[in-house]
Amino acid sequence: MRLGVLDVGSNTVHLLVVDAHPGARPLPAHSHKVELRLAQLLDDSGAIGDEGIDKLIAVVQDALQAAEDKGVEDLLPFATSAVREATNADDVLARVAEETGVRLQVLTGEEEARLTFLAVRRWFGWSAGKLLVLDIGGGSLEIAYGMDEEPDAAVSLPLGAGRLTAGWLPGDPPAPEDVRVLRRHVRTEIARTVGEFSRIGAPDHVVATSKTFKQLARIAGAARSAEGLYVQRELKRESLEAWVPRLAGMTTDQRAELPGVSDGRAGQLVAGALVAEGAMDLFGVESLEICPWALREGVILRRLDHMGSD
Repeated sequence: MRLGVLDVGSNTVHLLVVDAHPGARPLPAHSHKVELRLAQLLDDSGAIGDEGIDKLIAVVQDALQAAEDKGVEDLLPFATSAVREATNADDVLARVAEETGVRLQVLTGEEEARLTFLAVRRWFGWSAGKLLVLDIGGGSLEIAYGMDEEPDAAVSLPLGAGRLTAGWLPGDPPAPEDVRVLRRHVRTEIARTVGEFSRIGAPDHVVATSKTFKQLARIAGAARSAEGLYVQRELKRESLEAWVPRLAGMTTDQRAELPGVSDGRAGQLVAGALVAEGAMDLFGVESLEICPWALREGVILRRLDHMGSD
């Protein structure tokens, strides 16, 4: 069957269309993506204003049309941290449902971490052993660890690249003192969770997903996306540590000229790099591997599992 996943994230609204059936690898058929930056449309009270809701509704309607055009049989719509943490989340969801017919399922941070972990486990298989999975989104950082398809530990921290950029790094390039203050904040937040994971034991394989990690790996010399999904891509902490001060000294336009960095993400890359560096350092990770599957694929796989058991 042809499935569509509508992901209303903190940075983008992304419709991924796949051909899938239980027991088979989902095959991408179409991708429709709009950078909405919901996390940056929050007002001082933490609510998504009328203009932001109107934009979201318009983008969802466009995605619905794209899904219809591509013959999607079943649409799986969900929202993550930007909607989840908006003070008027219920009103936003009600308006979207009323005007588009789409009822967004709001995932908790832990659900995000668990679904992303499932996708990574299926990609690498059982031979990867104990997995530690890191995922930096626009609004949050997800960390999950385990031996099976369900992680033994999963947490979500408010350390998304978009959220941190908007709240902590107003300059372009950011002021060195602002970078230092954010670095300290990031590491304090991550350090609070390290004990929960270290008690379980050392991972056999450390994996990262998300656009932020992919761009950082590309800057550090990993293969281009055009070379295909199955090329191994790694990010070494040593390389990342060398890049962080360089990125912090660049303007957004200068970062956008780096290999693999999109215009829309260039402004968030310093914050994302600080989170990636902090996580790798505090968890004692020298090198990690980039996984092409993440949350959207996890949602698809969970749906297929339920179909197979019906």
